[in-house]
Parts: sequence; structure tokens; C-alpha cells
Amino acid sequence: MPGVHLIRRVFGSNSLKLSHSIHLQQKFYASSCSIPNVKLFLNGSFKESQSKKWIDLHNPATNEVICRVPESTNDEMLDAVKSCKEAFKTWSKTTVMKRQECMFNLQHLVKANMDKLAANITLEQGKTLDDARGDVMRGLQVVEHCCSITSLILGDSLMNISSAMDTISYRVPLGVTAGITPFNFPAMIPMWMFPMSIVCGNTMVIKPSERDPGATMLLMELCNQAGIPPGVVNVIHGAKDAVNFLCDNPDIKSISFVGSDQAGKYIYGRGSANGKKVQSNMGAKNHGVVLPDANKEATLAALTGAAFGAAGQRCMALSTVVWVGESKNWISELIERAKKLKVNAGHEKGADLGPMISPKAKSRAIDLISSGIKEGAEVLLDGRDIVVPGYEKGNFLGPTVLHGVKPTFECYKEEIFGPVLCSLEADTLDEAISIVNSNPYGNGTAIFTTNGAAARRFSENIDVGQVGINVPIPVPLPMFSFTGSRGSFWGDSNFYGKQGINFYTQIKTVIQHWRSEDAVASQQTSPTVMPVQR
Repeated sequence: MPGVHLIRRVFGSNSLKLSHSIHLQQKFYASSCSIPNVKLFLNGSFKESQSKKWIDLHNPATNEVICRVPESTNDEMLDAVKSCKEAFKTWSKTTVMKRQECMFNLQHLVKANMDKLAANITLEQGKTLDDARGDVMRGLQVVEHCCSITSLILGDSLMNISSAMDTISYRVPLGVTAGITPFNFPAMIPMWMFPMSIVCGNTMVIKPSERDPGATMLLMELCNQAGIPPGVVNVIHGAKDAVNFLCDNPDIKSISFVGSDQAGKYIYGRGSANGKKVQSNMGAKNHGVVLPDANKEATLAALTGAAFGAAGQRCMALSTVVWVGESKNWISELIERAKKLKVNAGHEKGADLGPMISPKAKSRAIDLISSGIKEGAEVLLDGRDIVVPGYEKGNFLGPTVLHGVKPTFECYKEEIFGPVLCSLEADTLDEAISIVNSNPYGNGTAIFTTNGAAARRFSENIDVGQVGINVPIPVPLPMFSFTGSRGSFWGDSNFYGKQGINFYTQIKTVIQHWRSEDAVASQQTSPTVMPVQR
């Protein structure tokens, strides 16, 4: 089978990962050439693209080409929207109980196929298998939350607001929605989007990242198995042309986006200008503030994992530490912990962090490290020259720590999105709060302390959407919402939770007047004055 030799080289011939990857190629990939082509998902079926433009997808650990991703043609994208628009006519009228049943089915199927999804994520994205399972699990939790739709989507009503007059407010679906997902969470972010959208009665066109669409394609097969009708979810592929299509198409009512600053601001501006609802999660520079009274061992463990896990390719990575007062003396112990992390291909046993997504991403991170050194930062741990035996061509960057960083440094102002920790110092908690609040991003922050009063002062005065107290990555579970703010989020309704329901629905209010005398025939005059409700 085309391309199988590449997978054997990565996973070996007897593993679950190999068998699943072959299964993916059979179902989701066209195999008429030596390098398989990723298919589209249109109207419930996997179809070969007729595109003349293709994007090579590389295994980040080896840089070998795994498959090719099409840049969907305009006709294919129009077909996807047409399919969604047609399916909306019946899906939006489907009972909430039936939509709930589909979510229960999908929840069961995602859980049963977690290892298969994780294997594909590791192959295409590079993160470790354990981290990939976490990726799937956090998305699965949103699906599980969607199973409560019968309570989540309740409206409001008031009887006898006036004589024999009632007011009822309903939450109704928008129509065709769109999702544009990033490379760093190939399963979680799609599950932030399409389950919330469709359980509310919408349909959705998804454009997964062209760097790792395999998890989304497997999720589409699970949607079929879950009983979700054809056309409710469709998948297109591509880059900027596909993004522009989704922003401009008049039948698409909303866009959900997670990704970089540049793309997020562009999508928000273009989509909003076309009258669409847009939720755009963008960049971050998350700070961990360490007070001297913190539990040292727990804090150092938390910082190490949150800074370097997933090769730093998380929007909630704790990429900046602010040592307050004497806590700065702990940095040498943090370095020793970071040195023990094992950098390897994600499927290899014992790997703590895998490769970065591409040579370009690695090169950008190295350039920012170099700029920090040039501006005066001290390199306490340098991962730039790491070589992983057997994977010499991979995009590996080892844990790196830059100390003495100032807020004016380029390495501080930019989101590095790699396993690089910027280390700053502050004399007081208030100074640390000022540093965090002066940064334009507002995704997440954390404080490490055993002092409740200090924690309360921090959480009250910090201008960041998500705050962890002795929690390094404060991502809320889906009964709440992901509440990044300021430069990290543009839009008026955040992802999942109550905010997610608000985003994927609109309010329809019905005011009804049933007079008791209408129960019998009578002659009445026709009032011409403005009705006044009392």
C-alpha cells in the first residue's frame, strides 16, 4: 500500500499505531500515487479532490512526506456549503432528544477510538502519545458536555406579562457555521467546534489545519457511525484561499477560529465585515508568578511541565516565569529538572516532548532565542543543538531557558511557541502583577503561593481571562467556558460552556396573546393604536 513503508519506519510493523494508520489510508486517503492524497468529506462520504494544488504533509520527527493535502477547489467548497445548507433544513428541525442521542453515540465512539486518534496525532503533529491522548480527552469532555443539551439550550418564559399575554424566548440555530482549526490540537479544537455547533441544530464546514488533518477525518467517520446525517458536517482543505472562502460565503453565518495572531485578526476582520459572528482565539504570553512561600517542589514540577510539554506548542503554555523576591534562587533547580526531560519522537517510549511542527517553526524559535541573547538575556539551558539519534532530520528543539529577560526584549514580546522559557524577576507581587497586565495578551496566568491573601490579591487585580492558583495551565472544563481575553481573544462569546451555546444560537422571542373570549365567536373592533403592555 502506498506510503505504508513510511509508517512502518515510524511505528514498527506490529503496533496498534501502524494498523490504524493503514486503516486511515484505506478510508481517508486516495492511493492512486506513491504518496497518498487526503480526501474531502462531503455529504457523508470521503471523496477525492480534483484540485491541481497540493500541500505536502511531513512527519515532524523525520520530515518524510506522509501524504498530500489538497487545496480544495472553489466548486468543492461550494459543494460543502450547499450540502450543509440542505442538511440544515431537516437537522434544525430534528428534536433536541435526537441530537442528544447522536452526542451520546459520538462520546462512546471517541472514547473507544482514543488510541487510534492519538496515534494519528503523533504521526502527523509529533506530540507524545500520552499528550496526544490528553488532546483527545479534552475534546471528548466537550462532547460529553454536549450530551446535556436538553438543559443547556433552555429558553426563558413569563406567563401573564400582561392580561392573557405570555412572552417566550427560544434559542434557535444560526444555520451553516464554519470552523478553522490549528495544528497544535488536531482533535481537541475540532471537538470544541463541531459538536457544540451541531447539537444546537446548526451544520458546519470544517477546515482543519493542512499540517495534520487526519484526526478530523477520523472524527468524521465516527460522526457517520454515531448517526449524524450526511451534510451536517463537511470537511474542506486548504490554506488562505479556503479561509477567504469561509469568510466571504454569504450562506455561512458564523466562524470559529483558533490559531495565530495574524490569521485570527484577519479572519475576525474579514468575517465580521461580512456580517458573520466570529469567535477568534489567538496568541498568548502566559506568565507564572512564583512567590517565595510557594511549595517549591510542586511549583518547579508544574513550571517544567507547563513550559516544555508539547514542545511548548500550546496557546496555554506557561512560557514566562516571574520570580518574586527570593524565589529567584530556585532557578538552578528548575534547570536541573528541565535537563532530565527526554526529547524524542512522540511514539518512542519515555519521550517527554517531541518535535516542533515544521522546520520553519523551529527556525523561528531559534531566531527569537538568538535575539534574546543579543539583547542581553543569559542562556541557562540551550536546546538549539540537540540531535535525536535515529531522527536526525526531525524538527527537534530541546528545553531552553533565557534568564534576565526584560519586557522590551523581542523574545518576550513575541509568542515563541516552542520549548523556551523566558525568566524575569520582580521585587514584589505588585510589580509582578504590573508586568503581566502590561503584556497585550490575556489568555492565561498562574500564581504559585501558599498565601491565600496573596492569591486573592493576584486574582482580583490581574487582567487576564484565565487564572490558575497553583494550577499551571488553567484551562476550564467545558461546563465553564474558555475565557481568554484582551489580545488573546476577539469576539463576544467564548468557546464551549454557556458562552459556546450563546455563540451557536440566536434568540427568538414570541409574544402571544390568547384572549379567553376568543374561545367563542364574537364581533370585535380592530384597534389602530400602538399596543401598550401592562
